[in-house]
Amino acid sequence: MRMRAAWGATVTFVLAALVGCAPHRGGPAVGHGEANILRRGLDLEPDSLDPQKARSVEAQRVLRDLCEGLTTLNRHGRPAPGIATGWTLSPDGKTYTFKLRRNARWSTGAPVVAVDFVDGLRRLVDPRTASAYAAVVSVIRNAPAIIAGRLPPQDLGVSAPTAHTVVIRLRTPAQYLPALLAHPTTCPVDPALLKRYGDAYAQPGHMPSDGAFTLTQWVHGSYIELTRNPDYWRNAQTRLAGVRYVISTDENTELEMYRAGELDIMDVVPRAEIGWIRAHLGSQLHVAPQLGTYYYGFNLRRAPFKGERGLRRALALVIQRRRLTQDVLRTGEQPAYSWVPPGTAGYQVQAPAWSRLSLGARVAEARRLYAAAGYSAAHPLRFTLQYNTGEIHQDLALAVASMWRTALGVRVRLVREDFSTLMHNISTGEATMFRSSWEADYNDPYTFAQYFKSDFGINMPHYDNPNYDRLVDRAEATLNPARRIALLERAERLMLHDQPIIPLYFYDSKHLVKPWVTGWYDNPMDVTYSRELGLRDRSP
Repeated sequence: MRMRAAWGATVTFVLAALVGCAPHRGGPAVGHGEANILRRGLDLEPDSLDPQKARSVEAQRVLRDLCEGLTTLNRHGRPAPGIATGWTLSPDGKTYTFKLRRNARWSTGAPVVAVDFVDGLRRLVDPRTASAYAAVVSVIRNAPAIIAGRLPPQDLGVSAPTAHTVVIRLRTPAQYLPALLAHPTTCPVDPALLKRYGDAYAQPGHMPSDGAFTLTQWVHGSYIELTRNPDYWRNAQTRLAGVRYVISTDENTELEMYRAGELDIMDVVPRAEIGWIRAHLGSQLHVAPQLGTYYYGFNLRRAPFKGERGLRRALALVIQRRRLTQDVLRTGEQPAYSWVPPGTAGYQVQAPAWSRLSLGARVAEARRLYAAAGYSAAHPLRFTLQYNTGEIHQDLALAVASMWRTALGVRVRLVREDFSTLMHNISTGEATMFRSSWEADYNDPYTFAQYFKSDFGINMPHYDNPNYDRLVDRAEATLNPARRIALLERAERLMLHDQPIIPLYFYDSKHLVKPWVTGWYDNPMDVTYSRELGLRDRSP
């Protein structure tokens, strides 16, 4: 599960700026100069490049070029063999067996073996790692008890009966497991180098790679340099000599670089320029549906929103989402009244009944709930909405605050802050309301349902409803696909009734891609591996 531009973690991990060379055996030349270096925009600096600790979308984008899991994603965003050649599933749906490629190598030249995946998964759930992602594999046997510190990591339901066999035993069936194992957080680790470098493992010169590229340089605030890994098992299919991720937190600056030919791919597209872009760069603009939801989250552990479902509902009722998507976003996103996006496999959108009311009816109900919570024109609700830097986040916050003030008289203090500060304030509980988003890491509704479980480490609103937990757990345990979906849909309706968040819109992926980039593809996961791309002559 991913959160665009931010993750709700309890620990902030920041790497010092270091320069070095990733370890590899060397090999024949794979390209020379800038001509074969793909330059991709990155709209925020990764929070970490440690596979088990990284949280942000930006980090995951880079990590997908550096490490490969048991599985990978195909061009349609569906699971496909990665380091594993394939897998089998036991009749009860609780035991997966993966067979590894015998030609898989680390960038050090050492073979990638089954115990490397076992160590990576154990490290993920080890409380000492403090991974915000640990609970994503809670379906693996004993994972919840290990995360809680009741069992040692060695008791995790993963084993390596042979050097090229990984067995994963589950608490309950999990049809989504092969897709989940394509996520970088489940990548293997090199145990010798991890022991040697510890917390400095994920730095240039230290970090090994089992993927198509190695980490050679990270100049913080500027760029991240990756170099082709000649020891990658399918290196013969890699067409690039390297990838440079250019960090730019300003959309307009990134567009200027793209227009000047300094970028080959833009990670974000400035909304204010979308008309010009469509008129002048239309053939280079890629827009596609994506499984992601942008929302405002309430801190359910502090006033004024703790225990005030009616007040939270009042704020959700008066937001005119269609105006936001048409007048502020302007790039085709769909208004969101629910949590799980359209297009999620086998799932129906669970919009609440009030979303079909007229604006007048919604405002009238909101005013009733607002007054019932003890607020009025003489005693208006006051709170702070915090969001990370970015033009679109500010424009949306200004528009929504205006809607709240017009309809209810609410007084909102808007605070724009850098990414790490926002994450700190959310993690420590200082944020009253915050901007966030959630993107699927596999095409299954469980990736969204798990977010609101009370024991999930990235449940940033701190939603805690035992009935919701039970419904999701029951869905997780059933082998009947229709029954499973029905339980997840029921759980979402319950969560939406409790209103721990205000969904605003569903994502579309948007990229500008130069005509000299070959092999580009879109999918609902917004995952395009650099290893599948190439470059023609950059001459106009």
